Amino acid sequence: MRIGMVGLGRMGANMTTRLLRGGHEVVAFDVDPAAVQTARAGGADGADDLSALVDRLEPPRVVWLMVPAGAVTEGAVEDLGRLLGPGDTVVDGGNSRWTDSIRRAAGLDEVGVSFVDAGTSGGVWGLAEGYCLMVGGDPDAVERLGPALETLAPPDGWAHVGPVGAGHFTKMVHNGVEYALMQAYAEGFELLGASDFGLDLHQVAEVWRHGSVVRSWLLDLAASALSKDPGLEGISGYVEDSGEGRWTVEAGIDSAVPTPTIALALMARFASRQDDAFANRMLAALRNEFGGHAVRARKPGT
Repeated sequence: MRIGMVGLGRMGANMTTRLLRGGHEVVAFDVDPAAVQTARAGGADGADDLSALVDRLEPPRVVWLMVPAGAVTEGAVEDLGRLLGPGDTVVDGGNSRWTDSIRRAAGLDEVGVSFVDAGTSGGVWGLAEGYCLMVGGDPDAVERLGPALETLAPPDGWAHVGPVGAGHFTKMVHNGVEYALMQAYAEGFELLGASDFGLDLHQVAEVWRHGSVVRSWLLDLAASALSKDPGLEGISGYVEDSGEGRWTVEAGIDSAVPTPTIALALMARFASRQDDAFANRMLAALRNEFGGHAVRARKPGT
């Protein structure tokens, strides 16, 4: 199929490449002309703006957004609402708040444009491994996306989880769980390092990867980070949060569902901005390993 991709950062650029490798045609746009040029070099049809991107697609058009949540997504959806027509589809693959997705879908519906929210997980590894896609939207709109979803995801790696909003809600909770898992690994490895046994943390991570009940892809990434920098000396323990953890805790409060582990993991990220504990450096390292998120260099002597 032919699809428009808006946003060529870490995720959007790799998704464009995976789609092209799968035999799809991609019209690519980014506010950075260099990113568009790179996409062109890889086989995409580059566009200089949203209007040009829409013009290069034939109805029924599909435009996939991989841009930052919030104002950038809001502006892109508003612009596409003016540029697209009945039967076209907008897919938001970013980490938008699910309530915003429901509101945006209602606005696009007024002009006959479908909206699909596709919670996307996979980070910088998605190009090779595929992306886990949690998709919300009208069944007909999702069905039209089927060929692209099959290409982007690994086998059994995508699901139509419900109506508009369900995709981003599911991805929000996914990321809340991710916060808690990462926090448990971070605290555990700090405790191992504080013991009197002189434990080799990379060795422990490696042995846990084989047959242990706590083995996971995050543990694989922990082992990778420790192999490069056993004491994580080059990474500051300052850990960002990108919104989904906060929204997950808020949803728990709204639904009267206790989420103490996720809430405490979120609080730990806030606390990381006040000290430089090993556990926080592990959290920062894991975010860098799976998502290519930037880390802060550790100040000498700290």
